[in-house]
Amino acid sequence: MEYLWLLLGFVLLIKGADVFVDGSSSIAKLMKIPQFIIGLTIVSFGTSAPEAAVSISASITGNNEISIGNVIGSNFFNLLMVVGVCSIISPMLVDKNIKKFDFPFSILIAAVTLVMCLDKELSRLDGIILLVIFAFYLFKTIRTALKNKTEEEEGKKLSPLLSIIFIVAGLAAVVIGGDLVVDNAVIIAGKLGMSKTLIGLTVIALGTSLPELVTSIVAARKGEKGLALGNVVGSNIFNILFVLAMSVTISPIPILTASIIDTAVLIAVSIVMLLMIVKDDKYSRLNGIIAVLMYAVYTAYIIYRN
Repeated sequence: MEYLWLLLGFVLLIKGADVFVDGSSSIAKLMKIPQFIIGLTIVSFGTSAPEAAVSISASITGNNEISIGNVIGSNFFNLLMVVGVCSIISPMLVDKNIKKFDFPFSILIAAVTLVMCLDKELSRLDGIILLVIFAFYLFKTIRTALKNKTEEEEGKKLSPLLSIIFIVAGLAAVVIGGDLVVDNAVIIAGKLGMSKTLIGLTVIALGTSLPELVTSIVAARKGEKGLALGNVVGSNIFNILFVLAMSVTISPIPILTASIIDTAVLIAVSIVMLLMIVKDDKYSRLNGIIAVLMYAVYTAYIIYRN
């Protein structure tokens, strides 16, 4: 029965995030916010709502291992699978603002998190520090948006009232789905003899990252510059500075050596992905294939390790 509840939870997570993104994106377009800002904020935060719901719910219920595993696993999936699949479908354009600031910033905060993990615990103070950094990032991003307002944003627009309804309904579905996923994943993990860390790194991380994958694939197919990669980079920043930060602020998380290794590998892989676009402002199909292969190797490693 728990498998059915887990499936229902994922359905609510994915559909809820989809509805939330539609409403949020519509509001952003009505406000004439540039496309790459939409990708970095409204869309990325919306598609990361499942990660937030799962990790924060896990923290409240004392299943902290899922929180750290979910964040790290989701960031790996976003960076390698989402970017990789989108690039294979169609070379992914990269906005210069993302390449110069947001992408390096995502690597920097991952490094800060790694340093925080070295004492084998993420404390409430660590969480508060990450939230303060998140506030700085939001401030800078909003200021950039105000400086780069456009005359008209094309794309699907809902009425202001319908947009708000979509946002509220989407968030409600995400919260309920998050509770179902956490509760039943823990039960399944126990029955299968799998560690909570492995469940967070694989099943939950993949399931909660599906909104990022779907959204970025649609953006890539439409050739919308900035939105696809903005969604990935913004989601990874949000996962660390809000999802993980809120989780440890609610309840400190003991850090295993494996999590420290995973964070270090995430930083290394992020640097590799950034180096791929140093000369060109796009990810080629070859880059996409390399990214997918790296994810396959990483997944095989964590399954073997656990």
